Amino acid sequence: MEPWLSVIIPVRDEEDNILPLGEKLTKVLELLGKPFEVIWVDDGSTDKSYSNIQQLTDKDDRIKSIRFRRPFGQTAALAAGFEASRGEIIVPMDGDGQNDPGDIPRLLEKLDEGYDVVSGWRKYRKDPLISRRLPSWIANRLIVLITGIKVRDSGCTLKAIRRDILTNIKLYGEMHRFLPALVHWMGAQIGEIEVNHLPRIHGKTKYNLSRTFRVVLDLINVKFLLRYFTRPNQLFGSLGILSLLAGTG
Repeated sequence: MEPWLSVIIPVRDEEDNILPLGEKLTKVLELLGKPFEVIWVDDGSTDKSYSNIQQLTDKDDRIKSIRFRRPFGQTAALAAGFEASRGEIIVPMDGDGQNDPGDIPRLLEKLDEGYDVVSGWRKYRKDPLISRRLPSWIANRLIVLITGIKVRDSGCTLKAIRRDILTNIKLYGEMHRFLPALVHWMGAQIGEIEVNHLPRIHGKTKYNLSRTFRVVLDLINVKFLLRYFTRPNQLFGSLGILSLLAGTG
């Protein structure tokens, strides 16, 4: 049967989190009573992550995998998972065990209220303050300020998304953080619910402060897309006229 739901999980060096998460996720999805698939995307791991993913795929043909030869980043991994997925509903989530699969049914219930995207809000995060929560708070405030999209936690990977709204969305850089803003520009209705955030038990985070600066650079790109994508002449034409006037002067 064609899957109704596709869960996309990007991972990089998460060997100790994959099997526990896979087992917990399968139990939750089977309770939904609808056909599903789980797509693990290995973003160039150097540990036993892909070997553990293969253990899951060997036991269950509803579980699939994609493997990158080297790290391309979370956004690229999610984009590859989106492209390979077949479900009407797509749920991306982190592979570090901090997203709770038990929140997926609640996301789907909210989606049924007429939303195109339902985003998770990690209200009570179990992360270090300086290296994770503070940069994320700053990034989220900037995203709300510049895009005008009232989503409190754009960095939360856990979401429920209708497939048709992703058709014309191209992700690169750190653009997965701006998915709510991008789909809102496409006319999507966006909802948000509070989700659990579990403490990391195994492995180390791949997030660092330098990533915040990359987010800011991509935010400038998003602002351009939201404002000038259908009328680029209003920006480049204005700059051209100013350059012409300056040159003439």
